Amino acid sequence: MAQVEIGLGKNGRRAYELDEIGIVPARRTRDPEEVSIAWQIDAYRFETPLVVSPMDSVASPQTIVSVGEQGGLGVLDLEGLWTRYEDPEPLLAEIHELDDEAATRRLQEIYSAPIKEELIGRRIEEIRAAGVITAARLSPQRTAQYHKAVIDAGVDIFVIRGTTVSAEHVSGRAEPLNLKQFIYDLDVPVVVGGCATYTAALHLMRTGAAGVLVGFGGGSGHTTRSVLGVAVPMASAIGDVAAARRDYLDESGGRYVHVIADGGMTSSGDIAKALACGADAVMVGSPLARASEAPGRGYHWGSEAHHSELPRGERVQVGTIGDLRSILHGPASTSDGSMNMMGALRRTMATAGYTDLKEFQRVEVVVNPHR
Repeated sequence: MAQVEIGLGKNGRRAYELDEIGIVPARRTRDPEEVSIAWQIDAYRFETPLVVSPMDSVASPQTIVSVGEQGGLGVLDLEGLWTRYEDPEPLLAEIHELDDEAATRRLQEIYSAPIKEELIGRRIEEIRAAGVITAARLSPQRTAQYHKAVIDAGVDIFVIRGTTVSAEHVSGRAEPLNLKQFIYDLDVPVVVGGCATYTAALHLMRTGAAGVLVGFGGGSGHTTRSVLGVAVPMASAIGDVAAARRDYLDESGGRYVHVIADGGMTSSGDIAKALACGADAVMVGSPLARASEAPGRGYHWGSEAHHSELPRGERVQVGTIGDLRSILHGPASTSDGSMNMMGALRRTMATAGYTDLKEFQRVEVVVNPHR
């Protein structure tokens, strides 16, 4: 890969965002009705390649059940309001009413309440009782403390998600989580991330993870780029991690690790391009925060927004455009790619001549001038 000279003492690789690439149709087309957008991770099959981001403004037990019934996968944040409060609805209503100046400080106060272990089990059981596949998220820092409650409650897929997760965290203060041993000891598939480079992804795959999340600092509610200076353009990051998946498949003798693009996708076109770059599925937050059922009531924020020492996110107003079903499956009443996202993906694949996601990962893409 060609290096670009940034200065006499520093070179860097040119990387690309999703809005800098385009999908090239092949010589044949298909009928959208003949296209399958299903994917499978471990023993669990989903009719859509969409994972709901574990953010309180999007993923409540109720919205997770709704998305599950519509073919997707919702992930509950086990460090959010649903495990800190018996009834978080009054607080969600308060967050909606906050002015921008007070939002970050008040979020810090609200999220300073302790996590209640009994609520972890109860929330997971609520989702399981509805008959959908259950996924839940912990940060690497709290995984060792709370994982037993998660497993005992019967979670199907365990998600370890942070700004960046490494297989070799080094700490002089405490014994870090041994990710490989932890995953080996569990009987459920584990998805870990984020990461954004070939090497980091390969190391995570070698821990035994069933899936790897790609990306950090790119979501609409994140300010990681400006606070930490950490950012990797998503199109290039997905391509690099997909290459690690291919090489690990050979190295391991056939073990396939799923690549899930996480963050920075706000339209159906972004989702299609992420899959074209090599992702097996996408994790999105802000597009679904615009649903009438979303707990954020037209606002969106992630766990970084209420960090007690260094917030790296903010509450953003995204508005409300329709219910979850219309955003996912239509019909659409807008022309900006914010509704009928799965129908648009089917049409993209049909236009490009592909009938399933694995084939679609081989579609030709081109680089467009940045708009």
